[in-house]
Amino acid sequence: MGKELYESNAQAKELFEKANEILGFRITDIMFEGTAEALKETRVTQPAVFLHSVILAKTLGDSFKPDMVAGHSLGEFSALVAAGSLTFEDGLKLVSQRALAMQKACEITPSTMAAVLGLEDNVVEDVCAQIDGVVVAANYNCPGQLVISGETKAVEAACETMKAAGAKRALLLPVGGAFHSPMMEPAREELAAAIEQTTFANPVCPVYQNVPATAVTDADEIKRNLIIQLTAPVKWTQSVQNMIADGATLFTEVGPGNVLQGLVKKINKETETASAGA
Repeated sequence: MGKELYESNAQAKELFEKANEILGFRITDIMFEGTAEALKETRVTQPAVFLHSVILAKTLGDSFKPDMVAGHSLGEFSALVAAGSLTFEDGLKLVSQRALAMQKACEITPSTMAAVLGLEDNVVEDVCAQIDGVVVAANYNCPGQLVISGETKAVEAACETMKAAGAKRALLLPVGGAFHSPMMEPAREELAAAIEQTTFANPVCPVYQNVPATAVTDADEIKRNLIIQLTAPVKWTQSVQNMIADGATLFTEVGPGNVLQGLVKKINKETETASAGA
């Protein structure tokens, strides 16, 4: 993960090495040579994805001139660095703190997430509201694909009700806990303190943040939304729809994989998608 970028670009190599210093361990060793299990460690996964996305964006140089940016969950931090609202160093520190805070929150109460396919968003929301215990809509990925999150028993009960309501699938995800739900409140409080102490600048282009799903250009508003994000749903469907309404015609995914391109196409099949550097 990121090895070819490291070996082929001097700027990328410098940034990866700087990341090793900031984190206090050689994350590059795990990214380039480590096992899949090692890469899944909480302290590694989120910084690794962040680094791959941000360093790729920086190596694009003058060819990287977005009219607007957005990121899905963790990706919002990458988007903020790419848009100049956060420095590379501060972004990496916050992502590392976020990962560790989320891990601690996951250990407090048994919790999980599940993907629900083939139901309208309002049906999923209504089912969650009827279940005993904590279970909420967490990721609005695309029409017909919504991830729910909460206490394990409540999520399991919701899945059964979703299937009875006509869901094509309602399956538990292999995650460490209930991200983007009230179960992340301890992590939100911990991350809020770190975000408040970090300097944010107004971005060079609008950032469509997960919480409001609309264009944000004010640094203070960006901070407030970023603090809320851990316990609020990721409104990806709504963000992409609003970006298209505001003139977006080409979505370029910057980072590992092409998952977001697939979601964008499902939200609006008329849009064009691409991978950065391709």
